[in-house]
Amino acid sequence: MGKVRSREESGTLFFDFRHLGIRCREQTTLQDTPTHRRRMQRQLDRIEADIQRGQFNYRQYFPNSRNAAKFDPPGTVVAQRAAASAAGHPGVPVPAAPATPRFRDFAELWFAECQPQWRRSTRDTNRQILECHLLPYFGEGFLSDIKKADCLQFRAALMLKPGRSYNDQMAAKTVNGVMMMLGAIMAEASDRYGFVSPTAKIARLKQRRPEIKPFSLQEVHTLITRVREDYRWYLTVRAFSGMRTAEADGLKWKYVDFERRELLIRETLSKGRTEYTKTDASQREIAMSQQIHDALRAQEKLSRHRGEYVFCTRQGAPIDAKNFTNRVWYPLLRYLDLEKRRPYQLRHTSATLWLASGEQAEWVARQLGHANTEMLFTVYSRYIPNLTRRDGSAFQALLANTFGETADED
Repeated sequence: MGKVRSREESGTLFFDFRHLGIRCREQTTLQDTPTHRRRMQRQLDRIEADIQRGQFNYRQYFPNSRNAAKFDPPGTVVAQRAAASAAGHPGVPVPAAPATPRFRDFAELWFAECQPQWRRSTRDTNRQILECHLLPYFGEGFLSDIKKADCLQFRAALMLKPGRSYNDQMAAKTVNGVMMMLGAIMAEASDRYGFVSPTAKIARLKQRRPEIKPFSLQEVHTLITRVREDYRWYLTVRAFSGMRTAEADGLKWKYVDFERRELLIRETLSKGRTEYTKTDASQREIAMSQQIHDALRAQEKLSRHRGEYVFCTRQGAPIDAKNFTNRVWYPLLRYLDLEKRRPYQLRHTSATLWLASGEQAEWVARQLGHANTEMLFTVYSRYIPNLTRRDGSAFQALLANTFGETADED
């Protein structure tokens, strides 16, 4: 069985395993740390699994290793070169062998290594990006052959693809997400195989600032009073708590603290699966206003006996976000003749109502699960007249206080 070992003189790690009865040692520049050991052990596990299945390609894992030539299949480019050199004919023209694996092989290896640190929703998104965009375009090419021009051409092709509505170009945010994943793969490959990443100096596309369309307090009141009875308290809590959709749908009774009047945000529900919150900052406690308290007490009578979820179906299953949006939310907006917008705007509504009422920005940021107040003043500034007034009245007040009021001479 192979092992990850450390060199005494340098403290760097190396692989030590057997293939076809031959002992193989492959050096790395990684220092002997628990993180590096775990990373290498995962790769060693994959190597030994491939060996047992008879699918191990030595050069795929260690393309620059001298040992690779021992295991190259006859007839390949590298085997031809080795045979020509051994026969004393090093000058015999032989096609150059790539110094790196194919993009497809390395991308799959990178995905497997990164997968443990991702949320499941992130993993699914990245898998889709890989299969729909990156592998079809770069899959069969060798990493070292991919140039900056290729990446720019790929980005240009992406921008011609239809977006979600199928009648417009792909959004800059989506294109940037695909390019960011390509950049991460190439950066890791360049670190391992010693070449300059072709994506290193490609700037992100300028993204359109997201449009915030919160509801007015009167509109919120109308929504709550006119929605179906079984969704009244759900909309009340969402409109006044600032929870994200996945946080509200995944709220469980064990995270509702009536005594301390707090909602504990510890999990989210996305595509029917419970997982960790969007970020560490999203792990928070939301103050339970009187409206939220009363709504949850009313909801408790309806659903507490059905199961662990606060908002659920009659069978106790959590609310399905897509079903709610298409069958309840959009029909309600049409019926009330309100502008069409996503349910997520209820979160923006909470933020703007808090800020407009004079709540401290730091407190609002904590309620929303933001790490700092930067987003508040970037996204919600125009909805906070008492904090962002820019009509010149402050400057006029300064002048009046310093020079006194001056009457018109006309």
